Amino acid sequence: MSYCDAAPGHPFHGPYHDHEYGFPVRDDDRLFERLVLEINQAGLSWLTILRKRDAFREAFDDFALQRVARYDARRRARLLNNAAIIRNRLKVDAAVENAKRILALRTSHGSFASWLDAHHPRTKDEWVKLFKKTFVFTGGEITGEFLLSTGYLPGAHDESCPVYARAIDAGAPWAIHTRKSR
Repeated sequence: MSYCDAAPGHPFHGPYHDHEYGFPVRDDDRLFERLVLEINQAGLSWLTILRKRDAFREAFDDFALQRVARYDARRRARLLNNAAIIRNRLKVDAAVENAKRILALRTSHGSFASWLDAHHPRTKDEWVKLFKKTFVFTGGEITGEFLLSTGYLPGAHDESCPVYARAIDAGAPWAIHTRKSR
């Protein structure tokens, strides 16, 4: 069963599927949020992450890149003691380090979204190599889901799903490139 079949009507998956998954994201803090959530999902269910999403937003200062990049050892220790989020040192450290790296991308490209655009389109394998070189804690599954969820890779929705056309109309990057190449 696909996500498009399972998500509708579910209190957490439904809204995420219908309004976020596969839609373009341009705001760097929201892109960072997606990356952190995907990293934290590793080894867990997506439902666990969606249920903890508000707690993640509170714990990580609404994923404000400038703030997270400055987290010191004391702030990281507080995160590791916060039972409302995933308490994994590698994942917490990855969030802080990746915030720093995204800020560096802003210097070279203006924004995280512009950096993604500059490297689009790529195959999933090419993206994975680029993400592994650029970020920490980003393997194939994390990178793939991040790119699906933000519209850079096709496949977030079945073509028969009513949300599929809405994601295209919203300007999902994979769809824009597909239209240009036709």
